[in-house]
Amino acid sequence: MKKKIKNHSERVVFLCSKLLKYFIFTLTDLSIFEKLFIPMKYKRILLKLSGEALMGKGEYGISPEKIAEYAKDIQTVVDQGCQVAIVIGGGNIFRGVQAANSGMDRVQGDYMGMLATVINGLALQSALEHIDVKTRLMSAIKMDEVAEPFIRRRAVRHLEKGRVVIFSAGTGNPYFTTDTAATLRAIEVEADVILKGTRVDGIYTADPEKDATATKYDTITFDEVYQKGLNVMDMTAFTLCNENKLPIMVFNMNTPGNLLNAVKGEEVGTLVNF
Repeated sequence: MKKKIKNHSERVVFLCSKLLKYFIFTLTDLSIFEKLFIPMKYKRILLKLSGEALMGKGEYGISPEKIAEYAKDIQTVVDQGCQVAIVIGGGNIFRGVQAANSGMDRVQGDYMGMLATVINGLALQSALEHIDVKTRLMSAIKMDEVAEPFIRRRAVRHLEKGRVVIFSAGTGNPYFTTDTAATLRAIEVEADVILKGTRVDGIYTADPEKDATATKYDTITFDEVYQKGLNVMDMTAFTLCNENKLPIMVFNMNTPGNLLNAVKGEEVGTLVNF
């Protein structure tokens, strides 16, 4: 009887030692270690990027270096277990409003702008998949050969499986900006926050690129933005966020690590809250 108990005890000790060795070996992977111990304030985000941000130092088009830099930042966030949806503008290729001001039909110009966002989405998808980040591109305009049609339940399922979902072609309707598209998609997939990556590190009392005396807000309410007439995003998008209690964080996407810090809830920009 005693011998059986002894053998059982030895078996338990042996199995525990094997399990401990496996656990220690697994923790040598830094990404897994960080995933276990770094708390994320936001579990599901919608990242809004401007098309102009993809130009880098150029005046037009897509900078391979800049889009690779963004992809690496997004990968870091995904590795922490955060679910990431993205909307990108198309201003680096075509802007429908500017074309309309030059005499082009506004509706035609807006559709051309939507196609520009699909091009940017394809470029970002390629950059992400190049570093082994699973990605799905969805379009509000049907184009089955290059993107999935936007279906809300499918988009949510992709996010739940840890895939980055890029929403392109705006809302699929003219007269609506990509800010409005970002807000609409964020509400539909029940994102915790909209992270608006820009060239400046938050919201200021005035344009910091034109006014050296402009001061930055760390936090501000939706009502204060209305009262002060600050330009955070277009009014349709901003009102949608306010009505659906969706906070917005404006931060500098060009600073490496800022996206991760924003998801962790650190003060890296300006938070618009209630």
